[in-house]
Amino acid sequence: MVSLTLKITNDFKALIDKLTWINWSELARDEVQKKLEEERSVETFKKIIAKSRLTQEDADRLSENVKQSMHQSLKRKGLI
Repeated sequence: MVSLTLKITNDFKALIDKLTWINWSELARDEVQKKLEEERSVETFKKIIAKSRLTQEDADRLSENVKQSMHQSLKRKGLI
């Protein structure tokens, strides 16, 4: 496995050192993994929309329909 080194201030390091129950390596690894997955999703989304024929007007109409549908659903449930 490869190591990753970060430069942080002494004050920041002091704060980290107080939280001894946190596995900082695991936390950093998990957060980097999440970010990589987000970026992959964005790239996939970009590829999909690049091929889309959906116009801004279509998107606006769809958005309005979703808003109205959600509003009606929440109203029926007594949440608004």
